[in-house]
Amino acid sequence: MAGSQWELPPELCCRPMAFVALTGLDVVYNAVHRAIWDAFCANRRADRVPISFKVLPGDHEYPKCRTKRTSYEWYIPKGILKTGWMNKHLNLVPALVVLFYELDWDDTQWKEKQSECATKVEIVRTSLQGRNTKVAVVLIQKKTPLPPGEDLVASERAAALCNACDLSGKSLFVLPHTDHLVGYIIRLENAFYEHAQTYYYTEIRRVKSHKEFLNKTTHQLLFVRHQFKIAFFSELKQDTQNALKYYRTAYSLVHELRAHETNMLEIKTMAGFINYKICRLCFQHNTPLDAIAQFRKHIDLCKKKIGSAELAFEHAAWMSKQFQSFGELFDEAIKLGLTAIQTQNPGFYYQQAACYSQDRKQQALQLCQGGASHPSTEPSDTQSGGLDFYGQRLWRQGHQSIDPPDAEKEKTGILALQIKERDVPHSELIIALLSNAVAQFKKYKCPRMKSHLMVQMGEEYYHAKDYTKALKLLDYVMCDYRTERWWGLLTAILTTALRCAYLMASVKDYIIYCMELLGRASTLKEEQKSRIEKNLIRVLMNEVPDAEPECDSSSISTARSLWSDRMSLAGSKELTIEVQDYIPFIQCKARFQSPSFHVDQPIQLQVFLRADCPHPVSFNKLAVSLSNQEYNQWCVMESSDQRNMSLLPGKTKLYNFSFVAKTEDVGKKIEMTGVELMLGSEGRCVFVSWRGAGGDAASAHEALQAGRSSRQWGRCMEARQEPDWDSLSMQHSTMIISRVPKISVQLGHQPPALNNEMYCINVTIQSQEQGIATDVKLTAGLKPGQDANLSQTTHVTLDGSKVCDDAAPALLPDVPLGDLKPGEKLEKCVYVKCVSTGPRVFLFHVAYSIDTTVEGRQIVCKCHKDETVTIETVVPFEVSVKFLSTKFEPLDRLVVDIPFLLMTDILSSSPWPLLLDSSSLQLLTMTSNTPQLQSQLQEVVLQTGECASECFCLRCPSQGNSTVATGQYLISWRRQSSSADSPLIQTTVTLPHVILESVPLYIHAELPSFGRVRESLSVRYHIENRTALVQEVEMAVEPSDAFMFSGLKQVRLRILPGSEQQMLYNYYPLMAGYQTLPQLNISLPRCPTTNTHTLRRFLPQRIFVKPQGRQLDDASIAAA
Repeated sequence: MAGSQWELPPELCCRPMAFVALTGLDVVYNAVHRAIWDAFCANRRADRVPISFKVLPGDHEYPKCRTKRTSYEWYIPKGILKTGWMNKHLNLVPALVVLFYELDWDDTQWKEKQSECATKVEIVRTSLQGRNTKVAVVLIQKKTPLPPGEDLVASERAAALCNACDLSGKSLFVLPHTDHLVGYIIRLENAFYEHAQTYYYTEIRRVKSHKEFLNKTTHQLLFVRHQFKIAFFSELKQDTQNALKYYRTAYSLVHELRAHETNMLEIKTMAGFINYKICRLCFQHNTPLDAIAQFRKHIDLCKKKIGSAELAFEHAAWMSKQFQSFGELFDEAIKLGLTAIQTQNPGFYYQQAACYSQDRKQQALQLCQGGASHPSTEPSDTQSGGLDFYGQRLWRQGHQSIDPPDAEKEKTGILALQIKERDVPHSELIIALLSNAVAQFKKYKCPRMKSHLMVQMGEEYYHAKDYTKALKLLDYVMCDYRTERWWGLLTAILTTALRCAYLMASVKDYIIYCMELLGRASTLKEEQKSRIEKNLIRVLMNEVPDAEPECDSSSISTARSLWSDRMSLAGSKELTIEVQDYIPFIQCKARFQSPSFHVDQPIQLQVFLRADCPHPVSFNKLAVSLSNQEYNQWCVMESSDQRNMSLLPGKTKLYNFSFVAKTEDVGKKIEMTGVELMLGSEGRCVFVSWRGAGGDAASAHEALQAGRSSRQWGRCMEARQEPDWDSLSMQHSTMIISRVPKISVQLGHQPPALNNEMYCINVTIQSQEQGIATDVKLTAGLKPGQDANLSQTTHVTLDGSKVCDDAAPALLPDVPLGDLKPGEKLEKCVYVKCVSTGPRVFLFHVAYSIDTTVEGRQIVCKCHKDETVTIETVVPFEVSVKFLSTKFEPLDRLVVDIPFLLMTDILSSSPWPLLLDSSSLQLLTMTSNTPQLQSQLQEVVLQTGECASECFCLRCPSQGNSTVATGQYLISWRRQSSSADSPLIQTTVTLPHVILESVPLYIHAELPSFGRVRESLSVRYHIENRTALVQEVEMAVEPSDAFMFSGLKQVRLRILPGSEQQMLYNYYPLMAGYQTLPQLNISLPRCPTTNTHTLRRFLPQRIFVKPQGRQLDDASIAAA
C-alpha cells in the first residue's frame, strides 16, 4: 500500500459541525443576497454556533436515501464503516435546508409569490425524499417588521404561507435587510442550530432502533458501525460527552471482533480511527491524562496485530502513524493552553513514530528486495477512494471469511504492495518526524534528546545521499558531544561525517575530520588511525585518498571522480583551519614566561607542540601572531631541518622565541592573537590555526583535571625530565612595565593635618642611578580615584607664604625638578590645605628618563616611583558660645536694649600646641556696651585639651524681628611649631541667632558690693517705663529675717512714658554671709501678662554681708 494511505481522512480529523444548506440565494449577481451570505460565513467568532453553511441551488440533487431495511435476519455485513459515510453527513446530507425568498407582507402580487414559494419548498422536499432533513423558509424583506401582534396583515399572511408550504410556524422566518443585518443573522443561526439539533437527535434514535434486530453471531460488525455512527451524530449535535461514551463503547466492540489475517487491517484501521476520536475529545475536555492512558491502551492492544508477515512493513507504517497523530493532537492541545513537561511532551511521540518508520524502512528492505516488476494486473493501483469500506483490500472488498477467495489474486496483490513500497521515500518520512521531535525537545529544554535525534537525522540524510545536510546536522551536534566529552559517541559521529566528506569530495571537511579522528578524543584502534593518517598525507600531497570503509559502493566511483577533479583544479591550494572548536591530533600551548616584563628585559615566549597520531608528523612553518604586529617578525620559525621540525607521537616539543619591547609600549599589554602551524608544502598547504595561546575544545577540562591531580602527584611530576603536558599552563598575555626605578623618595611631615591649615609635606628625592637622571618631574597631591567631594575640599600648592584660595588644584602635575646626578639629593616642600576633615591618600609620583642598553640596543627608559601617604585631617579646636545675663546667669532669650554677656570657649583638640594670635567679633545687629572691643586671647598658647574663654558685654537695640542674627567670631591661629613668618589661619565661627523680647518696665538697683553686720546699707532702685503709656506700678517689699529696712514698704506709683522713678531703701543686715535681699514685688495693672518674676530677674538676689568689726583700745594694743 502507498504511504499516503496511512494518512487519516480529513473528515475524521476535522471538527464535526451541523450542515445547513442555504437555497434561493444568488450570491453572484444579487448584492443583497451576497451581503446575507457574507454575514453568515465571514469573520465567524468562537461565540457563534458551530454550523457549516453551504449555498446550493433550489433543485440540487441530494444523495438518494436507500430503502429502509425492515429485517436483518439474512443480512451479512460486508464491512465496518463505508468510506463515504462521514463525508456524506458532513458535506452532502444537510440537517436543515433553508429556502430564502424575497417577499414583503404588503406585496401587491402576494398570491402569485405565495404559490411560487410553495412550489420551491415542494421541489426541495422532493429532492430530500426519504430523509428526516428539516425545511425552513426565510422571507427577505425590505422593511423592519412591527412587533408581534401589532401587524394583523402579517399574521394572517404568515399563517396562509405556512399552510401553503406545509410548514410549522417555527420554520418560517423574516429577515429584514437593514443596518442591523448581522444581528438578525445571528438570531437566525441560533434558530437553525435548534432545528439541526432536532435532526441529529432523530438520527441517533433511528440508529439506536436497529439494535433490537441484530444478533452477536453474524452482526458483530454492525454493533461497531452503529456505535460509531451514534457517536459521530452526537459530535455533530455538539454533545461531546455522549460522543466520547459511544466512541469508547465502539472501541471495546472493535477489539471483540474475531481477528484473522484477512480482516486484521480493517480492525486496526477502525481502531485507529476511534482511538483518534477518543484522544481528541479527551484533550478537548481538558483531561490529557485520560487521552494518554487511552493511547497507551490502544498501542498495547494493537502492537502485536501484525497481520500478514509478507506485509509486516504495513504494520510498522500504521504504528508510526498512530504515534504521529497522537503527537499532533498533543501539540494542538498545548497551543490551546495545555501545559506539558519535560518528561511528557509531544516530542516523545514523534520520536516513537520515527522509530517505527525506521522499522518500516528495514522491513521494506528485507521484504521488497525481489527483482520482480509490477504484475500485469495491479489490484492496488486504484487509490483508497475506490474502496467501499475503510481498511479493506481492493482485490477482495466485502469479503469477511478467514481464507482469501482467490489465492492467486492474493499473491499478486501482496507483490504489488511490496513493489509499491519500494517507491516510498522512507528517509524523508523519518527526517520529517525526527525534525518535529527535535523542535519539541528544543522547546521543552531537553538538549541531550535533541542532540540524539539530530544525529539520527544526520544519518538518515546520509542514507538518503544528501551529504550536505547530513554534514551540517552532524557538525552542529558534535559541538555538544565535545563539550560533554562523550568520546565514543563523538568518534562514531566523526566516522559518519568523514564518509560524507569523502563522498562529496569536500577537501576542507575531510582534513578536519581526519585531524580529529587522529586526535586524543578518538576511540578508534591504531590500525584505523594509521589508515586515516595515510589518507590525510595523500590529500596533503594533492593525491586522491582511499575510500572510507562501509561507504555505498555505487557512490564510491562518483566520489573518486569528484576527488580527481578537485585535485586537478588550478589555483590556490592553501587552506586555513581554525581548530579551537575541534580536538585535532596536534596540540599547542603557548605562554609568555612571565605575566610582565620590564622594558629593559627581553620578552621570552615559549610554544609547546605535541602530536597524538600513530606516526611522526612534519611541519614546515611555525608562527605566533601578537596584538602588536611589529613583533610578529621575531616569532616565526622556518627551517629545512626535518629533525627540528618533526613531532614524534606522544612527545612534547618546545620552541623558544624572544624579542625586545619598544619603550612606547610601556604600560600596554601584549597578547597572543594566534598560533599557526603549516602542514604540507608542494602539493597542498594546510595552516592549522589556534586562537590566542593555543588550546582546543577539550583543553579547559584537561587543565582543570591536571590542577586537581597535581596536588596529589606533585612529587612524581618533579621527578620527570619531560614536562607533563596537562600541567603546562597557558599565559596568553604579558604586560610591558617600566624599568625598576633606582631613586628613593622620602616624605617628612607632622600628622595629623589641621583643618584649613597650610600643612607642609617635605619631599626628599635621592638618585641611586649610575648615570644622570634627566627630566625629573614631580606630581604631588590628592591621589585620583577617591571620593569626588575630597577633590573639591583639598588644595595643593608649593607657595607656603600665604594661605591658598579655593582655586588651587587638588593635584599638581609634572612639576619640573631638573636633572639628578648620581647620589644627588633634592628637597621640595608641598603645602596642602584640607577644608574638610577625614582621611586622604596623597600621591607623590617622581618620573625621570635614563639611557640604558638591552641586548646591544641603546634605549631611553622612562622610570617612575610612587609614594603614597594617608593623612588624617582633624578639627584644631571647638568653639562654644553662651549668652549670659550681667549676673552670669544663662539666657535663652535677650531683652531689647538691656546689657548682656557673650562668652566664647575655645577647646583645643589638636595634638600639637596652638598659638592663638587674635580674635574679634563682627556684629550685625548688636552693639558693644563697652567703648572698644579688644581681644583677650592675644598670643595665648593652647595645649591639647586646654580651653580659652573670652567675654564681651553687648546690648541689642530694638529690631523688627523676634529672631535676629548675632554675627561672626573670627580667630587667627597657627601651629606653635611653625615658623614666625608662616601665614595665619583665620577660622570664622558663625554666632547663633537669638530671640528678642521687650519688657514694659525695666528695673535695676544700685548697691554696694558688700555689706557689714549692723551697718546701714543703702539700695537705690531705678524704675524705667519703656512703653508709650503711663504705667501704674504697685511695689511692695517683703520682710526678711536677715535684714531690717527703712523706706516705703508698699507704694503705688505712676510713671510717665520714657521716664524713670527712683526708690531709696536703707537695709540693716542682721547676719553675716551670703544673704538674700528683701524681695521686691512689682505688679503692673495695665500689663497683666507681665508678672513679678519677669521684672525681678534684673535685680540682685543676694549680697555678701561681712561680720561686724572689733574696735581696738590702747590697753589691748599694749597687751599685744
